[in-house]
Amino acid sequence: MPARKKKEQETLASPVQGIKPYVSKKGEKFMNKKQQEHFRAVLLAWKRELEDEIARTVQQMRDVPENPPDPNDRASQETDMSLELRSRDRERKLIKKIDEAIERIDTGDYGFCEVCGVEIGVERLEARPTAELCIDCKTLDEIREKQMG
Repeated sequence: MPARKKKEQETLASPVQGIKPYVSKKGEKFMNKKQQEHFRAVLLAWKRELEDEIARTVQQMRDVPENPPDPNDRASQETDMSLELRSRDRERKLIKKIDEAIERIDTGDYGFCEVCGVEIGVERLEARPTAELCIDCKTLDEIREKQMG
């Protein structure tokens, strides 16, 4: 493997442990069957990890004593629970985005910008498998958000 290709492969990171980033071959068609299968595997594995984390939280919450006698312990426990629940809520929203991305794979729309239709790119999808916008449209979107807010 040429040194440059190997370097590129090392810099790409998948959000899921154990799944190596997809490296496109020269002249390969974008979002071909192999790429679709790769990203479906990434999305499904990521979804499983999130669901496992949610299940662990539910179990931990069941195991926690209901009302510690010490008010400081109770306040600390409530703060911890609140943070945990907020994290799980974010994860539930992310699972929804993952499901939507899998649906886009099924319909053949995955990997293409929802605004302009251009290829999002394998590298961007490796970094953010749920990406719906190309980098240019996402940048414009963020600029608009800053101006509005």
